Parts: sequence; C-alpha cells; structure tokens
Amino acid sequence: MSDQTPAEAEFEQAWADERYTRAVLPDVDVNRILGERYVVAEPVALDRAGIWDMEVRKAGNPGAFIPYVIKEGSASAWVPGRAGAELGAEFVRQSQQRLWLEPDVYGLVLEETYLNHEKQVVTFLGRETFSDVQGVPLHADDRQPLFHVQHGVAGTDEQPLNTWRIVLLTDQPDDRLVEVFDRMAGDPWLPEFVERYVQDVLGIALTRRDDV
Repeated sequence: MSDQTPAEAEFEQAWADERYTRAVLPDVDVNRILGERYVVAEPVALDRAGIWDMEVRKAGNPGAFIPYVIKEGSASAWVPGRAGAELGAEFVRQSQQRLWLEPDVYGLVLEETYLNHEKQVVTFLGRETFSDVQGVPLHADDRQPLFHVQHGVAGTDEQPLNTWRIVLLTDQPDDRLVEVFDRMAGDPWLPEFVERYVQDVLGIALTRRDDV
C-alpha cells in the first residue's frame, strides 16, 4: 500500500514471510468488556482518542503499563541514532521481558518504535543490536527469535477496538509460540495495559467481577 510508512512496510513484509510465526489477537471491545466484567468506581467509557492516548503512553513507558511482562526498572527509551532516525523512529527502547516460551526467565528486548498518529497504529520492530543513549552497544537476548508487534485502534468512538498482532522471525512456524498466543486470545479480561490506563491515568478504580 502506498500510504505505508517504511516501518509499516517492513512489518508487512515480515508478516508475508511464510517462514515466520504470526498471531493476531481478537480485537478488544474495550467498553463492552468494561461494562460486562468490571466494577468501576465511576462510569467510564473510552473513545478512539482515549485508546490511542493509552497506546502512545505505553509505547514510551512500557514498564508502567505492562509490569507483568517487563522486569521492574529495566525499561528505558531514547531518541534513536542514525539508522532508526532514517526510518522515522519516534524512539528506541530496551527492556528485560519475559521470554515467550520461558515466562519465568527475562531477556533483553530491543525495539524501534514508530507512531502513526493519523492511522492510530504503533509499530515496534525488534532489533538484534543498537547502541544505548551513551553509545554502548546492546544485544538482544538470543534465546528467542526477534519479533515485531503492531498495536492499533479500530472501530468507532462509541465502540473503540484495540488491535494487536505479532510476527516472530523464526526459521519456520513454531506451534509452541502459537499456543502461547492462543492462550492469550482466550483471556476474557481487558489487557493489563488497558486496566492500568483506566486506573493510573484516568484515576478510576476498577475490579474484576467474580460473578461472570
């Protein structure tokens, strides 16, 4: 598509590669799930702008929004060097994340981050290596494949949807990884980062209902 950014084109090229392992989670109907599965301290309904605000905040501060995935204190983000800047990266980031197939083990993940405010899509491109803000080389953990992730907003203001898909740069499709994402797809609750946004950014307490 002609309106793709270079980063989005790279994601789509990887997505089309039959060697790689791909997964799409079901679109999250945020307001419906909020209404059906949560007790909230006050009425809350998110629109598309709210979901996008959450995605932008999470992109720059993942430790605050996905603490279950990221080791406390390990995440940081900074303006990229030349390679990332040429592609238009907003920033690059590093974090110690749970390995997909060994969730009790953390490994270094390096990502270039691209925000498309017009499309309301954020693209994360996994990288094997780049330099930190002081110029010291970093190397991603090699115990799992590199991966690219795309988050986005779809639907309407009344029924905003949160979207998510991933492609892992494997030598061949890996059913073990597919099973990980199938389990994620079966989770009936909101993603952790949506819960965090409602509670920590909007300041509205919520609890999961135990009667559904």
